[in-house]
Amino acid sequence: MMMSDFPVGFVLIIGAFILPFLTQKFRPIAALGLPLLTLYLIWSVPNGQFSVLPLFDYQLVFVNSDSLSRLFATVFSIMMFGGSLYAIKQKSVLELSAAFVYAGSAIGAVYAGDLISLFIFWEMMTVASTLIVLSARSEQSLQTSVRYFLVHVFGGILFLVGILAHISDTGSTTFSAMEPNTFGTIFILAGFLVNAAAPPLSAWLSDAYPEASFSGAVFLSAFTTKTAVYVLLRGFPGTEILIFIGVFMIFYGIIYALLENDMRRILVYSIVNQVGFMVTGIGIGTEMALNGVAAHAFTHIIYKALLLMSAGSVLYMTGKRKCTDLGGLFQSMPITAMCGIIGALAISSFPLTSGFISKSMISQSAADESLTIVWFFLMAASAGVFLHAGIKFPWFVFFQKDSGLRPPDPPWSMRLAMLLFAGICIGLGIWPEYLYVMLPYEVTYVPYTVTHVVNMLQLLLFSGFAFFLMLPLMKRTLTITLDADWLYRRVIPKVLTRVFAVIWRIDGQVREQIKQGLSNSIGYLSPRSNLLGGILSKQFPLGNMVMWVALILAIYLMLSIFS
Repeated sequence: MMMSDFPVGFVLIIGAFILPFLTQKFRPIAALGLPLLTLYLIWSVPNGQFSVLPLFDYQLVFVNSDSLSRLFATVFSIMMFGGSLYAIKQKSVLELSAAFVYAGSAIGAVYAGDLISLFIFWEMMTVASTLIVLSARSEQSLQTSVRYFLVHVFGGILFLVGILAHISDTGSTTFSAMEPNTFGTIFILAGFLVNAAAPPLSAWLSDAYPEASFSGAVFLSAFTTKTAVYVLLRGFPGTEILIFIGVFMIFYGIIYALLENDMRRILVYSIVNQVGFMVTGIGIGTEMALNGVAAHAFTHIIYKALLLMSAGSVLYMTGKRKCTDLGGLFQSMPITAMCGIIGALAISSFPLTSGFISKSMISQSAADESLTIVWFFLMAASAGVFLHAGIKFPWFVFFQKDSGLRPPDPPWSMRLAMLLFAGICIGLGIWPEYLYVMLPYEVTYVPYTVTHVVNMLQLLLFSGFAFFLMLPLMKRTLTITLDADWLYRRVIPKVLTRVFAVIWRIDGQVREQIKQGLSNSIGYLSPRSNLLGGILSKQFPLGNMVMWVALILAIYLMLSIFS
């Protein structure tokens, strides 16, 4: 068997079942070595379709390799290496094993060349990510993992129904570009959008990810939503409705992040915001836009993981996650603060960081297509991103008023992981050609022009000025922000409780009536005593019995003759 015939993601999936049996000495070596081996295999697979297996009248294509799948698989393996390095101090073997299955399934999904194998990896991701949330072993994580699982099962059902309908319509399982103009493709698109955290089910993201462990949230941030971005890129480029969905996601994420007090929920809401940029670019659908989406997905995985590593380090060292409980930590956690600031600058598209060379391609594609309103929305959203993730997160966590906390920086493995990802953020910002060469289409875009740099610096400068001008309004209190999950966490359970209370009451009354009727019937038929008046206790003349027997025989003969 050639190396290309082996599904690359299986390296991590198989490794997940080996890790629990390794000692504490060898487990970190395997956890760091397997992602590097996966990265090597990714770049060893040539373009084309491999590992093709027959299934009834169809074919499962487990390896469909091209520049787009290779780009996403590359960043997934880099993410798994950095996340494993960060999680060396994690005592939960369940979380690490689940993370390996999660990453391996995501890589399997981006290489899938047919809808059936894609669905298999899609559902494996659901189970593995649920286990990551559950492995935090708290009452809150148990409840959120159940809700998380149910939402993704719903999305999986939509996807499966769409696949079956699409196969019925076309007779093909090939995963390629589609248009949402049939029952099947509409349901496939809906299933993809659930995992992309599109409205109205965006709240599963902010509900579940912050309840994971300090390292679990880092793994969760990388794979589900970005795999959804990949399948939208592959399956629905140029679908206009995605522009409107993406713009809604952008401002939804900004508004809720600005209202939030929990530092990790701030960053999780910004995932929705950033995925909104990508969904908008997919809707635009030009080569420039699709290149921008692919590049931004790559850079987003790195800088978002860096931000959550910074927040996770604070949580690991202080046990606190509310902005109102934090502040002044730069004095004792300088490396964590510095890395958090670099991640904040990258997500804000600051020049010389990775976000600057990727997000701007999406905005430029809107300008090239004369989508003026969309361009204005994207530029306004860039200012909003700087407000909530670029300034709010580092300001309230590491600066603002002194909380009196003096924790040191986290252990060396966590510091090294943050420094690695911070270096990637700056490196890609300075040398974007190393990312551009991996994109699916030829790149002619030049990010570092005087006009672009000056415009972005002006935008960020005035956003920063607005933040400090409105600082009294930005200070958070111990409040709870209602989101769409309020419907299925509060309203629907209460409604169902009342509905079922009525149903149980009616059911009880019906049961009682039936029992009473049966009791009366038994008493009426009972032969035990003439005093009971039972019909079977009475005596009947023999002639009556003969008459009834003759009548029954006559009816039977008539039915036999005419049948």
